[in-house]
Amino acid sequence: MGDGKWRTAGRALMRVTAVWAVSTLTMLVLAGALPDFQLQSDDGDTITKTAFTAAWGAGAFGLLSALVWPVLVRSLLIVPALVLGALVFFLNGSLLLIALRLIPDGRGDAAPETAVVVAAVMSAVASATSTALAVRDDEAYRRRLSRLADRRRRRGRSPDPAEPGRDGPPGTVFLQLDGVGHDVLVEAAADGLMPTVAGWLADSSGHRLTPWRTDWSSQTGASQLAILHGSNHDVPAFRWYEKETRTVMVSSRPASALEMQRRAIRRTHDGGLLTVDGASRGNLFSGGAGQLALVLSMAARRGKGRRSRAGYFAYFSDPANATRTALSFVAEVFREIGQSTRARARKVTPRIKRGGLYPFIRAFATVVERDVVVAAVLGDMFAGRTAVYADLVAYDEVAHHSGPRSRDAEKVLVRLDRSLALIAKIADHTPRAYRIVLLSDHGQSPGETFAGKYGLTLKDLVRAGCGLPVPRRAQRTRSASEARDAVRIALHRPVEGQQDEHPAKLSDPIVLASGNLGLISFPDIGGRATREQIEHRHPALLSTLANHPGIGFLLVGGEDGSVVLGRGGEEVAVAELTDGKGPLASFGAGAADAVRRTDTFPHVADVMVNSMYDPATGTVHAFEEQIGSHGGLGGEQSRPFLLWPRGLTDPLDIVAAETAEGAPPPPGGGLVGAEAVHRVLTRWLQESSGPQVPVRAEGFAGAGLADEPFPAGAPVPDAQAD
Repeated sequence: MGDGKWRTAGRALMRVTAVWAVSTLTMLVLAGALPDFQLQSDDGDTITKTAFTAAWGAGAFGLLSALVWPVLVRSLLIVPALVLGALVFFLNGSLLLIALRLIPDGRGDAAPETAVVVAAVMSAVASATSTALAVRDDEAYRRRLSRLADRRRRRGRSPDPAEPGRDGPPGTVFLQLDGVGHDVLVEAAADGLMPTVAGWLADSSGHRLTPWRTDWSSQTGASQLAILHGSNHDVPAFRWYEKETRTVMVSSRPASALEMQRRAIRRTHDGGLLTVDGASRGNLFSGGAGQLALVLSMAARRGKGRRSRAGYFAYFSDPANATRTALSFVAEVFREIGQSTRARARKVTPRIKRGGLYPFIRAFATVVERDVVVAAVLGDMFAGRTAVYADLVAYDEVAHHSGPRSRDAEKVLVRLDRSLALIAKIADHTPRAYRIVLLSDHGQSPGETFAGKYGLTLKDLVRAGCGLPVPRRAQRTRSASEARDAVRIALHRPVEGQQDEHPAKLSDPIVLASGNLGLISFPDIGGRATREQIEHRHPALLSTLANHPGIGFLLVGGEDGSVVLGRGGEEVAVAELTDGKGPLASFGAGAADAVRRTDTFPHVADVMVNSMYDPATGTVHAFEEQIGSHGGLGGEQSRPFLLWPRGLTDPLDIVAAETAEGAPPPPGGGLVGAEAVHRVLTRWLQESSGPQVPVRAEGFAGAGLADEPFPAGAPVPDAQAD
């Protein structure tokens, strides 16, 4: 054995010994502090004997955790993630009880509930010790990479020539802060909430920041599909109705996400942004990556390596990760309950209900999903992958329920910044240099919900405008009363008799919401319904909607072309729309082109409804139960950001070059549309790592899921702790 191998073995032995020693000391301290946990016989033992017992128990627990825990987690992949988090404590405590039974002479004993506490503390301490030692040992990283290279060779894949050292082309990590608008990011950095981002924004950091403008559908489904796959054509909203198949497409539904991805690939004829040695983590879509974890579109596929939960196994196979994340999960649940209780006590407005399962959903998004995705990104960097794209959804989830600038949302930004700091720190130890690009898919606009402001939902208003029955609570509202009056006047008869005007063969309108964007479809009208058809059936509907104070404008097709309708009978043909004028006067630059583009989609709704927008306050009215919303036009929801290292070409220079080559200039200037962001990111990958060859294939690339475990000690507890 050469000197290098002896040194390697020596370092590994020292780390194992150090972790064992710390675990032994922890067990001794816990035995002294907890009455139901003992490491001595009933007659008492010497200090040496007690220490030996603790060392034996700590060693047995560590060995069981290393050998048995991964098998347990893999067998529990069928269990929902929220349930798995609760089982972590029970399973870990069970392993500790088994370890105590293995101590000679039966000196170890603990009550079951105490065993859970002891196991959680020991796992956390062992993880912190292992991480602290590994982070300072560059050789440990190189050994990990060597094992990855050997594994690739056994699978018939050649290792990346850039992996052995940091002299090759740099890789790129794209980190998406879901829902964080440009102005929110700048304010958070200036207020000291995000010191890592503030450092990047400093003049000496070499980073630059620019806002970009979303499409009309300002939501993750449309934006991320275009960013990763180059096209979001025919994605009118987060959810929409398709008449030919009588189905509702929902971006967060696996089958819908898979179909959206397939359509984008058929349109662009390539696999996506990540086709060259890429990894997709925590996203709705794969981006053509060969390494996938927690990718929603993959959850609809079956077969070995295609399970959407494989990323959970890779993370939770380390019991210390499982324990730390489970503890943080529980803490987040109680944090949400406390915050919502204070909001009710202080009568904070606007406010929505935050009970039921929401505390657990929030904890999953802000803790479990974050920890797993960050660990996956670190594993990709250790492996030297060329391109990584990861979505961190924590802020978006909290801002929907607490508000984009609430204290709750600010605290999430603080914890996200810690994750960014961890990734930036680890980049100093990876086998290849990495450029970190930070971006968002949309922002959020605040405001009271439509139902909270006017006492009825958009669906109630549509039904009232059609003369259909509405819930009793909505009947008493002014909006419903005005709608019924409009129907009565239009039909010249009492509204109660309107039932005869709707034969049984006519279906009720389908009303869907996507933030402050509403979609109305008439399923029994083939193709896109025209204004004339709608007014023949429901004479009062369009005027009721257009004149409602909570609605900004409508888009509806017509026999002579589509039109946009506003209050007071205002009407403008889509072809003649102009920013700053007519019904779009308050919606800013680019609104006219965004509406025109959506009007060309095959699955645009019969009536597209955008809520009002107040430029003075930046508020909109969501048609869902959200006080921070996105999905339509109006305010900060349409103004996400892009933050990149200065070594990469300025996005505006890329846009200018495209314009010089004959592409139409973006309306209002700047970076407009998620498809433009895709072109920028593709250009940056070419500048960093060479040409990105499109993958042309039937179906799409990246069908498999990574099953390689993340490197030991990857998640640093201090950066992830809550």
